[in-house]
Amino acid sequence: MVEIPEVLFVCVHNAGRSQMAAALLQHHARGSVLVRSAGSAPAEEVNPAVAEAMREIGLDISGEVPTKLTAGAVEASDVVITMGCGDACPVFPGKRYLDWTLEDPAGRDLAAVRPIREEIDRRVRALLAELVPVS
Repeated sequence: MVEIPEVLFVCVHNAGRSQMAAALLQHHARGSVLVRSAGSAPAEEVNPAVAEAMREIGLDISGEVPTKLTAGAVEASDVVITMGCGDACPVFPGKRYLDWTLEDPAGRDLAAVRPIREEIDRRVRALLAELVPVS
């Protein structure tokens, strides 16, 4: 039986960076990775400029709902990627933690969100290549 790696993306509001990263990894992984996202202080909705930036590349995240970070989500994950959530993320031994320093798209227009999306996409593709090597 093949074990599917589980990845959790965490940012403060779960309305921008972590939502983009989760959607991009789900898209590129095509079921080979289980993906979650959460926020330490979730917003009411996904950032509209972020949703539009993702729609431009054919991914609709407008219906996603920001989710509260739980210890259970961290514990269930093999890799936890934080994006500016500080010390809010619980730490469990044996988990792989990565901190991606990325600009926060909050309050930015579509033109400013695009380069953030592209940088997240680059990092997601590199992570996927590590997690699920092509044979």
